[in-house]
Amino acid sequence: MPFIPHTEKDTQEMLATIGVDSIEDLFDEIPAKLRIDSLRGVPDAQSEMEISRLMRQRAEMDGSPLCFIGAGAYEHHIPAAVWDIATRGEFYSAYTPYQAEASQGTLQTIYEYQSMITQLTGLDVSNASLYDGASALAEAALMAVRTNRRVKTGLVLLAPGVNPVYEQVAASIAGSQGLTFERLPVDSASGNVAFEQLRDGDDPVAVVVQQPSFPGTLEDVDRLTDWAHAKNAILIGIVNPVSLALLKAPGHWGEQGADIAIGEGQPLGVPMSSGGPYFGFMTCKQIHVRQMPGRIVGRTTDLDGKPGFALTLQAREQHIRRTKATSNICTNQGLMVTAATIYMSLLGLDGIAAVARSSHASTTRLVDGLCGINGVQRLYEGPYFHEAALKLDRPVAPLLAALAERDILGGFDLTGFAGTDALLVCATETKSAADIDAYVSALAEVMA
Repeated sequence: MPFIPHTEKDTQEMLATIGVDSIEDLFDEIPAKLRIDSLRGVPDAQSEMEISRLMRQRAEMDGSPLCFIGAGAYEHHIPAAVWDIATRGEFYSAYTPYQAEASQGTLQTIYEYQSMITQLTGLDVSNASLYDGASALAEAALMAVRTNRRVKTGLVLLAPGVNPVYEQVAASIAGSQGLTFERLPVDSASGNVAFEQLRDGDDPVAVVVQQPSFPGTLEDVDRLTDWAHAKNAILIGIVNPVSLALLKAPGHWGEQGADIAIGEGQPLGVPMSSGGPYFGFMTCKQIHVRQMPGRIVGRTTDLDGKPGFALTLQAREQHIRRTKATSNICTNQGLMVTAATIYMSLLGLDGIAAVARSSHASTTRLVDGLCGINGVQRLYEGPYFHEAALKLDRPVAPLLAALAERDILGGFDLTGFAGTDALLVCATETKSAADIDAYVSALAEVMA
């Protein structure tokens, strides 16, 4: 977005208006001993042309390899209109919509986003988004504790397929607040919950299941949801939003549905960009809405009966009395949410379903091709969505390094998670048959 700096004349006029002689006077409350004249390690200022050249050089360092990694961040085609619209000034630089009468466009965008996410997840209400999918798990666990007050253990049980990074983040954020996270037993054949090994003595405040799972499997979410509710636990579902165009929505799991659904919104129009920024989404049943963290935008009518939008169900303590707050999350990933809203609007449910089917077809072709190589086989039996775990007859890291030299990012090393030499591969609608065949040929050469 173009940036037009103030001229020296503009600056002097503003300073004169507020009654100070210099910009430095605006910071006179900071003790002199705490102020510095320069920043070490920061280079001299550059012109727009020089900065543009530098950024192009940095971008070219990433190259343009074929990417088959997945594992929580997915390369999807993003229609050009998405970011052409999202980077318009009114979206790109919009501030927090505290003042409703001046922020109707931003508020309506968030409201439309909330409506679409609830449609995908099959639940009643959505917040305005969270920092990312991992922190959304921490917030969902804390929300479960506030909601499920009859269970005092602070124990959160995780299905075997929950993303290990999500667990680490949740433990870091919520562990200091009395929550503990434990894994449910795993069935070695399917990679999913071993129901016959579940213990009767556990008294969890919440049970978390990821669908599709981190290694790509599909859990029996109906059975696990009913088991959790039978133990008076809140059921938290972690879902891939694109998969929900084909798979059963969390709100319909089991007899009563999931209580809370969260996930990473990156697949909805946000590019893979060296780790972010992304955004987390959260939806829940209506009965839990007052324990939901963050912001919610509501639709109302003004005194003239005209429709309008405003922030709602926000305790003031979230801003000024942190110890009494439902959550200290008072912001959202607004630009990413804007892009996701445009993406979902352009594709519609049928378009997202087409993306999901194409991704599944690509992964099926990839898995079939790779399993035709001597020393490669499926790690887990059963269906998958658009990524699958493969068992290899040798260490994975050297193979990935060799593939990288061929400009192929061959997948995620799953060895530490699976306890055996394993590789997680993913293919989306962006991978052509030629791309997949090139990967299969390259891995066959490397392994030979």
